[in-house]
Amino acid sequence: MTVLIDTDPGCDDAVALLLALERSELDVVGLTTVHGNAPVEETTENARSILEVLDRTDVPVAMGADRPLLVDLETAEHIHGEGGIRGELPQPGPETQPVDSHAAQFIIEQAREHEGELTLAAIGPLTNVALALAIEPELPELLDELIVMGGAAFVPGNITPLAEANFHADPHAARRVVRDATPTIVGLDVTTSATLSPDRVESLPQDDPLGRSIDDWLTYYDDERLERYGIESAAIHDALVIAGLVDDAVLETEPYQMVVGTDSELDRGALVCDATGVTGEPPNGTVAVGVDDERFRELLAESLERVLSRADVEATGFQSSR
Repeated sequence: MTVLIDTDPGCDDAVALLLALERSELDVVGLTTVHGNAPVEETTENARSILEVLDRTDVPVAMGADRPLLVDLETAEHIHGEGGIRGELPQPGPETQPVDSHAAQFIIEQAREHEGELTLAAIGPLTNVALALAIEPELPELLDELIVMGGAAFVPGNITPLAEANFHADPHAARRVVRDATPTIVGLDVTTSATLSPDRVESLPQDDPLGRSIDDWLTYYDDERLERYGIESAAIHDALVIAGLVDDAVLETEPYQMVVGTDSELDRGALVCDATGVTGEPPNGTVAVGVDDERFRELLAESLERVLSRADVEATGFQSSR
């Protein structure tokens, strides 16, 4: 499967990228970066560092939107750490310098190059995707699939009672994408349980900086958040999207007519699904409504173990950590 990942690393984004780059089932043709967990300059630097750590400097990076379409920029360093990510990462070098194209244009270029075969996995705020749609309204027809980590269809939000973080960060972009791009939505309904048990996390090797960084990424929730969501370890939301691409038995989806709220602070970023057909409108996408948690955990843990078994600290440039 040919995949382009739109991302805002971010601890769970970092785990998702490791998973995507490790799996032979996926051919990652690029990363596009967006504001979100930190300003876009820092999410771009984090994405570049992850590529260098994994010796995947062949994957191009395109930097994208530095702010939402209409609302003010909000970031999440208080959750993900200074610079938007915890742990140690090397300062990126010239090998991963972003391409000249803006992320929105790069998405279109890759969709045209891989017409009918490209899966766009959007695991940050949807500003870049909305901009790409504005430039190229035929983008959904060029893609094989658009899969989005965002929204809370039938469960409470994690930023407001109704809204999940990515949709709340740029509600107008989310509204446009959900309305016009026929996405698969993977939201808090299934991602809150996308965890590794504390025992499994502790069993992963931590003998080098990469191992210790992965441990930080898998444990980025504080005790208050763990208690709030009733889970033992941090939700690795974005990695579930990638796992669903690797193994189509991980997620169960259902079609719905959907809209994203933008009219007030109360409904900002709220994903509203017509569960009973009262609007009479046909579905405009699908929503993940079920997850095989154990299948996800085994896939993720096994992939991380493989990454760590190959880790070569000197080769990955950890000598110049930031």
